[in-house]
Amino acid sequence: MSRSFLAFVLLETPATPDMVAVAAALRSRHPQLATEMGNGDAPGVRQSSSASVIRCGNQLIAVMSMPTPIPQDSGLWSRAATAWPEAKAVAARHRGHLMISVLGQNQQLLPTARPMTAVIGALIATMPQCCAVVWDGKVARSADLWMHLSTQSYAPFPEYPFTLWVDILPFRIESGIGAVTMGLSAFVGREIEFETSRRTLATLIEKVASLAVYLIEHGRVLRDGDTFGGDVHERIAVRYKSSDQFNGMPVFLCTDSPVVMEHS
Repeated sequence: MSRSFLAFVLLETPATPDMVAVAAALRSRHPQLATEMGNGDAPGVRQSSSASVIRCGNQLIAVMSMPTPIPQDSGLWSRAATAWPEAKAVAARHRGHLMISVLGQNQQLLPTARPMTAVIGALIATMPQCCAVVWDGKVARSADLWMHLSTQSYAPFPEYPFTLWVDILPFRIESGIGAVTMGLSAFVGREIEFETSRRTLATLIEKVASLAVYLIEHGRVLRDGDTFGGDVHERIAVRYKSSDQFNGMPVFLCTDSPVVMEHS
């Protein structure tokens, strides 16, 4: 896929970042990235009164300061509140925001998400006004959580902070429970919808998380009708479907059932 991402960092009061300080924080938080950049100097920075561009690895990241709140999205903040109870109150009181994006066309998605996440972490580390981050209009997290997890921006698979980019939301069905992702479609064109009658919620969330990060790493490798699983005793069927639960959203519909072992 060739699209890119757009992130918003919410500010309690409007502010313009000091990009020299951001560059220093970026180098401190990701020293291996500074080494990769060649001569060890701070990332190149171009700054104006409202917009800046910073080089992070091989990517140019644009940061624009906006003295207004982002448009309210009740669905976004309701989803965020399932794991972050203060989400709606934080959203209601913010008064400015930063827009973060990668410059250039036809960007690969994971190599785009990593430097954007690193730069957002550095912005938060240098701006006490930061209170939340909205990733690509789908996932909202607290600034504190983002600053903590974004230190793993360049960690190897599967340790990078994909939970900043993808929500996993539980729901109930008549025969059991389910979980659905929100944000994965930006990487692979579909969300995961996993329904089960025999797993606990914790194991269901773990299974969805493992599949989500696998798809982020490897791309859309699951075909309609494929199965996957941890061993020969567990096979999970995958179908391409328009979700019955979520307004026809394109999903990888995953269902599990006990494997019947044949005896000779």
